[in-house]
Amino acid sequence: MKILILGAGVIGVTSAWYLAKAGHEVTVIDRQPGAALETSFANAGEVSPGYSSPWAAPGIPQKALKWLFMEHAPLIVRPTVDPATVRWMLSMLRNCTRARYTRNKGRMVRIAEYSRDCLMRLRAETGIQYDQRTQGTLEVFRSQKQIDNIGKDVEVLKAGGVPFEILDAAGCAKAEPGIDASKIVGGLRLPNDETGDCYKFTTALAERAEALGVKFIYNVDIRGLRRDGPNDGQRITAVETDQGHYEADIFIGALGSYTPKLVKPLGLDLPVYPVKGYSITVPIINEARAPVSTVMDETYKVAITRLGDRIRIGGMAEIARFSTDLPPARQAALVHSVEDLFGGAGDQSQAKFWSGLRPMTPDGTPVIGRTRYDNFWLNTGHGTLGWTMSCGSARVLADMISGIRPEIETADLSIGRYG
Repeated sequence: MKILILGAGVIGVTSAWYLAKAGHEVTVIDRQPGAALETSFANAGEVSPGYSSPWAAPGIPQKALKWLFMEHAPLIVRPTVDPATVRWMLSMLRNCTRARYTRNKGRMVRIAEYSRDCLMRLRAETGIQYDQRTQGTLEVFRSQKQIDNIGKDVEVLKAGGVPFEILDAAGCAKAEPGIDASKIVGGLRLPNDETGDCYKFTTALAERAEALGVKFIYNVDIRGLRRDGPNDGQRITAVETDQGHYEADIFIGALGSYTPKLVKPLGLDLPVYPVKGYSITVPIINEARAPVSTVMDETYKVAITRLGDRIRIGGMAEIARFSTDLPPARQAALVHSVEDLFGGAGDQSQAKFWSGLRPMTPDGTPVIGRTRYDNFWLNTGHGTLGWTMSCGSARVLADMISGIRPEIETADLSIGRYG
């Protein structure tokens, strides 16, 4: 079939790869001049299936109030009264029960674990290089209370067969020799997690996809979907852009945070919200103090990741609609976390500061599958885990479109779960 993918981030490009491998004629369009230039550009760099957790969790409402008054808060809410923000936040709060957290985390871990396996097979098949490491993820705790509260996560890890280790401070230092162990009391290590530069991966995979025949069209502004034609408007016939319209047999919405705007005129209510995140990238100047993989600072919700000769520090969640500005206070929060745990490892004077909009659903789970329009599919809403879930999401989407039964359960991933 002739397939048109809207969006050339890591989700759109991996979708193009698997669909092309399945024998389809694939075109990808994007407003940027190249692949992976928005949310996929400078994310935290972690491929962490075991750490896949919804932000909506028991105790989050109480923590959120406390975070509002922290100097280096992991959550920032800019004053807003727009209905979309209010609806999304209320829906997220409804998912903060223990039962919903367990259900949501379970399906997130399912797709993420599968995605890591798909990434491993893709890497073996293509030899693709992206500063990857396969040395696990270490979540570190600065208080005993944090360790005491990991029971619900451990239950889900056990149920999913995900290997893990609960470590004391000395055990954390053994896994990450550069860490200042005096600042922590213990950690949760997930040895099967990986790291890698999402931008390098996506651009390299786009080149390989082009070699398979995928056509990438950049610098195109997508304006809407045309649904005139047969079947009383229940099929999409074309995508309207500033450079004319594009026709296809199948259309896939993979525009991240911008997907809801695309589908709203179709009568589709997609609860994906742009939760802003930040990162800084610094060159390593002290190898002995540098992390060897990804370290999650639970207190500040910051990920510190080794990417070749660089350190990527990413985190925070800011409710600010589509703002991508770069307040110095946010950079200071990232610097505080990395310098407190890995002081002197990177050259902060050379820091590259970035922000991106994570497309988050209220329950943390991506939306993958067909809409009520027969030939319009979605692959979006991956939140902070687009890199982690990209290959698995793309593979199940390609299988469903190709009429092949996916290797994992997908019924609870579609837009239908929102009614």
